[in-house]
Amino acid sequence: MLQRHLRAACAAAAAAGALLVAGLSGSASAQPSAFPAPPTAAETLRTDATPPALLGALQRDLGLDHGQAERRLANEAEAGATAGRLGSALGTDFAGAWVRGAESDTLTVATTDPADVPAILAHGARAVVVEHSLAALDAAKARVDRAAAHRATADAPVWYVDVPTNTLVVEAIRPDAARSLLAAAHVDASLTRIVKSAERPRPLYDLRGGDAYYIGSGSRCSIGFPVTRGTQQGFATAGHCGRAGSTTTGSNRVAQGTFQASVFPGNDMAWVATNSNWTATPYVTGSSVQVAGSTQAPVGSSVCRSGSTTGWHCGTVQQLNTSVTYQEGTVSGVTRTSVCAEPGDSGGSFISGSQAQGVTSGGSGNCTSGGTTYFQPVNPILQSYGLTLKTTGTGPEDPEDPEDPGEPGGTWAAGTVYQAGDTVTYGGASYRCLQGHQAQAGWEPPNAPALWQRL
Repeated sequence: MLQRHLRAACAAAAAAGALLVAGLSGSASAQPSAFPAPPTAAETLRTDATPPALLGALQRDLGLDHGQAERRLANEAEAGATAGRLGSALGTDFAGAWVRGAESDTLTVATTDPADVPAILAHGARAVVVEHSLAALDAAKARVDRAAAHRATADAPVWYVDVPTNTLVVEAIRPDAARSLLAAAHVDASLTRIVKSAERPRPLYDLRGGDAYYIGSGSRCSIGFPVTRGTQQGFATAGHCGRAGSTTTGSNRVAQGTFQASVFPGNDMAWVATNSNWTATPYVTGSSVQVAGSTQAPVGSSVCRSGSTTGWHCGTVQQLNTSVTYQEGTVSGVTRTSVCAEPGDSGGSFISGSQAQGVTSGGSGNCTSGGTTYFQPVNPILQSYGLTLKTTGTGPEDPEDPEDPGEPGGTWAAGTVYQAGDTVTYGGASYRCLQGHQAQAGWEPPNAPALWQRL
C-alpha cells in the first residue's frame, strides 16, 4: 500500500517540481527497463514496516495525519540517501543538508561554491550557497570541545554546528560565558552565533521504583537497544546509568545482567551483558516496534523516543554532533532533538522509522510543557564495544537461498559500523559509504544504493 502512495506522490512531484520521493532517488528512473530497478532508500530502510505505535506518536507530536506520517518517513529516507550522494560529490565544498516541511518534502543542500548549484538542483534538492564548509564548522566545534575540557561550562552548557544557519552555535545562560569559551578555543567570531537560553540540561535518571531496569540498590533507567557480542546477549544504554561492574535487575526485579563498559562524561554510552534468562529481540521495549538497522537520520527528520517513564514521544532532529554540559561534565557527539523526556527515560530508545538512532542521554523541560532532549548515537556504541544491533533478521533483499554460492569477497563485512565517506570493496568493485550505519546481510553495497555508491 505504501509504495502505491509513494509512486503517486512521485508523479505529482515531477509535475509540480516539488521534492518528493522520486525526486530524491537520483538515477533510479534511468535504469533500463530490461533490468529490475534498484531498491529505493525507503525500501532499503523498511519505512513501510513502521509500526502503528510509532506512527501514532508521530501524528500526535508533529500534528500529522496517518498518510503524512508515512510519507514523511519515506521522504526522509530518500533525503538521507540524496544528501549522502551530494556530500560525497561536493567534497570540501559541502556545508550540510537538512529537510523541512510537514512531510519532509524539501531537502536543502548547502555548498560554499556557487558552481555546485546545478548539480544540487539536478538531484531534486534546493541549493544554498554559504560561507563556511561543514568541515570548517566541525573543526571549530572540535576546538571548543578541547577548550571545554579544561574549564567550567555550566553557564554555556550547549554548543553545536547548526547547518541551516551555517554557524557554530553556543547556547548560554550568560552570553559572556559563551564569549569566554570561544575566546579560549581561539574560534573566529565570524563562525559563531551566541544564543541566550535558560536551558540547564541534566541526565534523565531518577531514584524511584518503576519499570525498565534497576541498577544496584534501586536507581532506574531504560533499556536502549538489544545487542549481541558473539554469543553474549545484552543491551546498549546510557553511560550515566551505571559503571562497569554495576549489576542490574529487570522491571520484574529478577537478576538481569552486569554493566560491561561505561563512559560518562565525555560520551554517554554503556552496554549491559545479560544472563541466560534474558533474550535479545529486535523490539523496542514495551512496544511492537521492530528495529531494521541503524542508518543515521539527517537534520530535520522526525525521531521518536520510548522510555520507561513517559512512553512514546516524537519530535525532530535539530542538530548532530552537539556538545552539552551536565553537572557531572561535558558530553560530546550527542544529537539534539525537540523530543521531550523525563527522569527514568535515560538510556531508552531513539528511533526514526525502523532505524535505531541512539539512547536517551539528558535534556531539559518535561513532557507536560515540552523540552529538549539529547541522545547518544547508537553507531559509536556498537563500534566502541564490538556489538551487533539486534534487528529483524535478513535484509529486505536477502532471501535465504540454499544454492547461494556465498559472499563474493572484498573488505565489506556485516556487523561493521561504517561512516559516510568510508570505502570498501565487494565483488571486485569499490564503493563509498553515503550514510553512517552498521552493515548487515541484505545491505551489501550492490543491494543498497541508498547506503553505498559505486566508484
